[in-house]
Amino acid sequence: MSGRGKKRAVAGSPGSASKKSRSARAGLQFPVGRVYRLLRRGNYAGRIGSGAAIFLAAVMEYLTAEVLELAGNAAHENRKTRILPRHIQLAVRNDYELNELFACVTIPQGGVLPNILSQLLPKKTSVNVASQKYSGSQ
Repeated sequence: MSGRGKKRAVAGSPGSASKKSRSARAGLQFPVGRVYRLLRRGNYAGRIGSGAAIFLAAVMEYLTAEVLELAGNAAHENRKTRILPRHIQLAVRNDYELNELFACVTIPQGGVLPNILSQLLPKKTSVNVASQKYSGSQ
């Protein structure tokens, strides 16, 4: 026993464990290592668990996928192939839960939801409809 510790497996030899990122092990696209580093340097707590970064990365990935899916649908409805800030605004404001989450958020170049009060619309009565039929035929 020389006290040198275990021998490390050489990188090309069979039986060596291949290096996998924590994102790949968790099945995520978002970077778990970067989230962990930012949590440590952000002074949010004295100690940060290893599962915290995985959980936070998974939540951020889910929210991003949700917003992008709804914004893509909004872009498709407007016959566009590119998602614009307007499409993100429409997606977020038309979804109840996302609207609550983004309540205090201003999306630049997003515009507002189309909304016309019913009192401002012209009133349609049976007399108006009948007069339009007769005036249009002359």
